[in-house]
Amino acid sequence: MARLDDDERQKFLTDHRDWSLDEETISRTFKFGDFNEAMGFVTRVAIASEVADHHPDIDIRWNKVTIALSTHSENALTSRDTSLASQIDGFLE
Repeated sequence: MARLDDDERQKFLTDHRDWSLDEETISRTFKFGDFNEAMGFVTRVAIASEVADHHPDIDIRWNKVTIALSTHSENALTSRDTSLASQIDGFLE
């Protein structure tokens, strides 16, 4: 799987303004009404991650969930990361 080039990274960040880039990782923090709502979201992310066979780092703090994506096998940001991030964004629509 190829590392995303600078143009591909910038396009993703332009289209997904709530995500941030730190070296080879994209991340976003989501805020919910309470812990149960946050955990429901995490469950949806977990199911999508299993289907995609691509697993994010997930940090849960009561009503806040931070998702971080990077393709560890490539030590790089790849289309697998941006694809899953886009799918995760769709859970909020």
